[in-house]
Amino acid sequence: MAANTALDQALPPDVRLMNGVAVLLMLGLVLAVLAYGANWLARRPVFAIRAVQIEGDVARNSSATLRANALPRLSGTFLTMNLQQARQAFEAVPWVRQATVQRIWPARLKVTLEEHRPAAYWELKAEGADAQSDAAVERQLVNSFGEVFQANLGDVEDENLPTLSGPTGSAGHMLMLWKQLQPLTEALSDSAERLDLSGRGSWRLKLEKGAEIELGRGSDAEVLARYEQFVRTLTQMTSRYQAPLLAADLRHRDGYALKLRGVTTSGPEAGAKNKSTKTTRN
Repeated sequence: MAANTALDQALPPDVRLMNGVAVLLMLGLVLAVLAYGANWLARRPVFAIRAVQIEGDVARNSSATLRANALPRLSGTFLTMNLQQARQAFEAVPWVRQATVQRIWPARLKVTLEEHRPAAYWELKAEGADAQSDAAVERQLVNSFGEVFQANLGDVEDENLPTLSGPTGSAGHMLMLWKQLQPLTEALSDSAERLDLSGRGSWRLKLEKGAEIELGRGSDAEVLARYEQFVRTLTQMTSRYQAPLLAADLRHRDGYALKLRGVTTSGPEAGAKNKSTKTTRN
């Protein structure tokens, strides 16, 4: 060993450099051959995927449907398959929110699915449209996480889902506020059927029995406080006039305005079918 070291040191520098380069080239060639061999071996049919095990939520899609829609998008063998791409292939199937893909030796994939659970219909408000406008460019669904997703609306069994309509990116916020408005609305023996949010931040609620409530702008706490006060005092007005609610405007600083069906007054307004009245906040 010492003799070889001494001999190497005795060689001219350029020769030693050439020997080092030769060793590196040989090492690179060996590694390249090994990598090529491993890649060639990994692609052999013996490592082909032979089974796909699907678990989790399959209420919307059968195993056969999932395989038919996702498997054609998969490529590679058990050793070479890109699991990220495989996950995306299953998540591209309608109603699939999330997929986890695992290799199970020797030739099986395990796929665990989470499906969307629809919580509301979604209408994307066209740019520049206000809360009263019906200009919506697309009708989709919102899941329980407040995420908008595309699916066949005819597959939705629950016909009582509310409709949310607002600017891009507001679906999650709107679903959260609707969940707080709905229990308050139940005190009126009614249901919150639709919630609109304008591009300027103004909220509007439509009830199942047809009444439309202008909630106005402000933080969620401010909007909820106005609505809670409205719900608490509304029965006093409807009982007084013995008339159902048609519309309400809560944007007044010192109270709210009501429109009741069939309420008439004497004088110039006599004979009117509907009557607007205003009540102050307590």
